[in-house]
Amino acid sequence: MRENEASAHPWMANSVADLKRRMLEAVGASSIEELFHQIPEDHRFRGELRLPPSLRSEPELKRHLVRTLSKNATCEETLSFLGAGVWQHHVPAICDTVYGRTEWLTSVFGGPSSDHGRNQAWFEFGAQLGELVDMEFVGLPVYSWGCAIGHAIRMAARMTGRRKVVLAGAMDPERLSVVRTYCEPRETATHIAIVHVPHDPRTGLVDMAALKAAVGTDVAAVYFETPGYNGMIEPRAAEIAALARAAGAETIAGCDPIALGVLAPPGSFGADIAVGPTQPLGVHMNCGGGVGGYIASRDEERYAREYPTLNVSIAPTADGKHGFGLSLFHQSSYGMREEGKDWTGNSVYMWAVANAVYMSLLGPQGFREVGGLILQRAHYAAGRLAAVRCVRVPHTTGFFKEFLVDFAGTGRTVAEINRALRDHGIFGGKDVSAEGFGPMALYCVTEIHTKDDIDRLAAALEEICR
Repeated sequence: MRENEASAHPWMANSVADLKRRMLEAVGASSIEELFHQIPEDHRFRGELRLPPSLRSEPELKRHLVRTLSKNATCEETLSFLGAGVWQHHVPAICDTVYGRTEWLTSVFGGPSSDHGRNQAWFEFGAQLGELVDMEFVGLPVYSWGCAIGHAIRMAARMTGRRKVVLAGAMDPERLSVVRTYCEPRETATHIAIVHVPHDPRTGLVDMAALKAAVGTDVAAVYFETPGYNGMIEPRAAEIAALARAAGAETIAGCDPIALGVLAPPGSFGADIAVGPTQPLGVHMNCGGGVGGYIASRDEERYAREYPTLNVSIAPTADGKHGFGLSLFHQSSYGMREEGKDWTGNSVYMWAVANAVYMSLLGPQGFREVGGLILQRAHYAAGRLAAVRCVRVPHTTGFFKEFLVDFAGTGRTVAEINRALRDHGIFGGKDVSAEGFGPMALYCVTEIHTKDDIDRLAAALEEICR
């Protein structure tokens, strides 16, 4: 502490030396050194942090942030074909209008009266998502798709008493990393062993022979995705579910809900638990915060008792109306803290309101139209890119929204191709060369991409690969 500090840091009011001293006295410490004595010496930084000078005024801060952010190129000003976990879908203006109202923004937790509207909106989220995935029980969304998978695996492990999970097919490395965290290190007593059965590179689908060899009576759950990380639609979903069921394991199916206007829902092919993203349902692309992941199952007590999420129920009132309220609250981390089924937080509960608005706006016919449009445009794009010299598309059919593009024949790396596309004002697909796919990129085409957009991409690649 510097004794001559006359004023606080502009953004940290408690940085004045006198206030620091009073805070230390309040906790019974004589110095900052004493406060952090439990941190081992070799873990502590003793050098001088090279920090820029603090900006002393709000105008200076704003100018600095605007200048910094202007270095970025957004997907609004640049034609983007990126996906792989966060996708550029159309977000109707009404979604922003509704969830941005002060009634939602200020309603966190209060009395039953103040929470009634919020609970109803959350109930509508669960009810509509349940219709989409063909399951009756839906918890409030968790932080991400990866978190939803992790929670579902832990649910299955508690239900079966088994400590192994089989992940089948192509998997996003980021989601896989999150799942590994949820399954805990090998040294912990509650570790869940992961067996990853890769996809068949010839078909892009789950390698069924390898899956059958991996699934035994020690497996708590089998997890697979349709559409998969590589966009492929798994035609043997019911066979995978039956294989898991025969071994006494739970089937956890990952599914992008925007696809369910044109694809069979998880409940129809025998999945026990469904998980997936909620960001495609009326939430803008963002980073630095949760984008949302759902967990759904059949309405059976053995599943309901293992949910870590907040769950909203509906019941008739004495005057013939209906009321909404939280159910099974005690088993969440809100109700039991570290004794809860699992940790859950409220980082994406606002998105549940946006999701509810989006789903109610589209309805069944709207989902069919959006899903059909995505299928049509993505397959047009695959065919168009397959015609580009030295470019190969391994699978020109059987996928939804995302597909792989092979640039091996161009003599250039995917990174070089993507840098060249930037000069054309285009973000190319995600470079998956280091993920076991070879020199390929994962391209994403949604309802926001027009035929002209796709033709522009193809023309740019034709020029680059000339």
